[in-house]
Parts: sequence; structure tokens; C-alpha cells
Amino acid sequence: MASILNRVPSPLSWRRRRHAQADHDGSQPPITPINEDTFVEMTLQEHLEELRSRILKCAVAILLAMIVGLIFSRTILHTIADQAKVPNGEMQLISPTEGFVIYFKVALYVGIAIAMPILIFQLLQFVSPGLTSRERRYVYISVPFITLMFAAGVAFAFFVLAPRALDFLQGFSSDIFQWNPRAEELISFYLTLMLGMGLIFELPIVMYSLALIGVMTAQRYGRIRKAALIMSMIVSAIVTPTPDPFNMMLVAIPTYGLYEVGILLSRTVRRGARA
Repeated sequence: MASILNRVPSPLSWRRRRHAQADHDGSQPPITPINEDTFVEMTLQEHLEELRSRILKCAVAILLAMIVGLIFSRTILHTIADQAKVPNGEMQLISPTEGFVIYFKVALYVGIAIAMPILIFQLLQFVSPGLTSRERRYVYISVPFITLMFAAGVAFAFFVLAPRALDFLQGFSSDIFQWNPRAEELISFYLTLMLGMGLIFELPIVMYSLALIGVMTAQRYGRIRKAALIMSMIVSAIVTPTPDPFNMMLVAIPTYGLYEVGILLSRTVRRGARA
């Protein structure tokens, strides 16, 4: 026996019958407005097909961007060697394939960085059917800011933080140790710093999003300023590869400054709600 749900026409079948009626008698029945926030359930197979399509598009975007990364890999490696002040500008290799792997590793990370807006967009496209129209609007507006803030954090780590940290490490006990860092370790050092600072620079957007959905407010953020300052110091100690206070301050001060920026952005949400 067919269930009651099977006998209830779906919106899609109703639309098809409506169009068929219009084509048959030439009349156009009144169109009922469709709620944009109506959610349509998808089967597991449809979810997997959608996920496969998004992953494929992301892979193609990374592959194309990696070609650009191959062009700039040599320049980036020379810049890292100059900033690290390695002897003769030549980083040390241990295994025969290490240079080849590092070259393509840098190209891959550059490709991911270039394709980041596309990757974020594909992720949002995958989750957007579960969001309301208002939530989708806010999410899509935030994509450029997420990308710009992450890029700013990466640039800060590459051009400011890493050279300062390497100056300290290179000069530490130079009368005892010979400075000749391994290429793999040096590249991992840069990647860790850039990823950490890229995520830290997302702090204002995260704070603004929490205020936007009502989880936090500017007043609550203001009441935990002392805890935020302590957390900034802890995060700087984790992200900074050197134990000296100078390099820790290079991370802690911008981190707490981003926290204050997040408070200012949260206050705009409050004003908008009153308006």
C-alpha cells in the first residue's frame, strides 16, 4: 500500500503540471510565491555526487594554480635562503630527492594559496543548501574578507615575523654552532609560521560572526579583555618558534590588536540591530 507521503505531490511535480496546463489550454494559472528558505532533503547518493563534484572542481583549481606556483617557486626559495642567511644562498639537502620534492611542495602551497577563494566558495556552495537565505547572504559577503585577512597573516609571517625569528636563531651561539639549516626544516618553519598567522588574522571575522548570530556581544568581549590578553601571549608562545620575548611580542601585539578590531566590528552589529 502506498503511503500518504507518496501520494502528496512534490513542488517539482506541481511545477511540471502547471507548465503542462499552460501549454495545453494557453492559460497561465496564478503563481504561488515559493519560500526561499524551504529546504529539500537529499539522499546519501546525491550528497556524495555533490561532494565529488565540488572536490573535482577544487582539484582542478589547485592544479591550474600550481602551474603558476611552479613559476614562482624558484624566486620564493631564493627569498627564503636570503632571509635565512644560509651560506652562499644554498640550502642543505640530505636525500637525493629532497630538492625535487621541496620545489614541488612550495609550488603546491602557492597553488593552494592562489586557489583559496575558489576552495572557500566551493565549500560554501556545498553547505549552502542547509542555510537560510539570510545566512547565505552573510556567508558570501564574508568570503572576500576571509581571503584578504588570511593573505595578510601569511604576508606578515613571511616578510616580518620569519626574518626576525631567523635573525635571532642565526645569531644564537654563533661561536659554537655553524649555521647551515636543512632545506626541508627551513621550509616547514616558514609554512608553520604562515599557516599560524593566517589563522590568527581570521580572529576579527570569527568574533564578528559570533556577534552576528547572537552568541557573543561587544560588551561580553570587553569584559574578557584580560583573558584575551593572556590567550594572546599563550598563542604567541605556541606560534613563535623562538623563546625570546621580542619575537613573542611580534605575534602577541598584533593578535591582541586583532581582538580589539573584532570588538569594534561587533559594536556595528549592535547598532545595526537597534536601527
